[in-house]
Amino acid sequence: MSKLEKLVEDLSALTVLEASELSKLLEEKWGVSAAAPVAVAAAGPAAAVEAVEEQTEFTVVLTAGGDKKINVIKEVRGVRPDLGLKEAKDLVEGAPQNVVENVSKQNAEEVAKKLTEAGATVVIK
Repeated sequence: MSKLEKLVEDLSALTVLEASELSKLLEEKWGVSAAAPVAVAAAGPAAAVEAVEEQTEFTVVLTAGGDKKINVIKEVRGVRPDLGLKEAKDLVEGAPQNVVENVSKQNAEEVAKKLTEAGATVVIK
């Protein structure tokens, strides 16, 4: 197996939070931003100015309940106390579903970490 194939396998095994942290570390290490060059190449200078605006509200999407659905349901109820047991179960079994919407980045990362540790697969948008 080549070094590049091994690297691809290792990167594919990262969780969403780990991939996000990796992206930040590489941006800091290399002094680049992942968003700005893509926007400039795709839509010109006007889009680059818009790309600089940082996203302030995030949504945590449960993409799969995993093998430990009971643990995930418990975590969903912990994150969303407004949901009853049936509603939390329906949310987990009906994945993909939004768990929380329009929350801060820190809150979204905390929710994603709790759900991931419980066995769920999540995406932060």
